[in-house]
Amino acid sequence: MKIYYHFTSDKLRDGRPIPAIGEWLTHDGEIKMCVSGLHASADPFDALQYAPGSMLHKVALKGVVERQDDKVVARSRKILATIDATELLRRFARQQALSVLHLWDAPPIIKEYLETGDERLQGAAWAAAWDAARDAAGDAAQYAAGAARDAAWAAAREQFKALVEKAFLCNS
Repeated sequence: MKIYYHFTSDKLRDGRPIPAIGEWLTHDGEIKMCVSGLHASADPFDALQYAPGSMLHKVALKGVVERQDDKVVARSRKILATIDATELLRRFARQQALSVLHLWDAPPIIKEYLETGDERLQGAAWAAAWDAARDAAGDAAQYAAGAARDAAWAAAREQFKALVEKAFLCNS
């Protein structure tokens, strides 16, 4: 059985409650990518771009109608396991920021927040980051960032998948 990933908030997009683990949800009517049907992604990193909330579900699908590079749409979807990925997503975001921290002279408060995740430091870290970004806005180095961004994106995909797999293992 192929495993897929699907993010939700505390409800489905159409307002229905999240089905219980192991219960098949079936869509009646037309199945059309990005319009109607039950969607999911083969990779949790791809699912992230469609996330309306931080509840992450491992799901199985039946009756797949259409596939795209980053998502599929099907007639039926069953939740196999669920985690609240809020802290995982925050940790992942901090890891990604830390991975490029060496590229600029970051204020110490930013580094401390990224390393610790201490919410008491968040406001000061944001303010320092905005000030630094404003100061660097005219910097020509921003134009050379495209290739580095693409490489970082690929690495981020693998790191996020590893975090997700670990979280599901710890939660089972």
